Amino acid sequence: MHVEHHPLIKDFPERRELLHELRQSDPHFAQKALQYEDLDKRICRVEDGLELLDDAALHTLKNDRVALKDEIARQLKRASGSCCGKCGG
Repeated sequence: MHVEHHPLIKDFPERRELLHELRQSDPHFAQKALQYEDLDKRICRVEDGLELLDDAALHTLKNDRVALKDEIARQLKRASGSCCGKCGG
């Protein structure tokens, strides 16, 4: 069974240009984006059966991916002049 990747560009299509800009100008953002994409690819390899991992470890990877995506979303909001997401505004 093929599992679909969750690339950042698919999750944030309206922020395509900002994603590219931040990858080029912000080393911390670029590192987080790369970590997210590497983690997403690994999760897909596990779910496709190409890499073995127990359910608890896979669950941990998925939680890590969500945490990274949340952090990236906050950085995107902050860079676009919106709220960082922490205050709920």
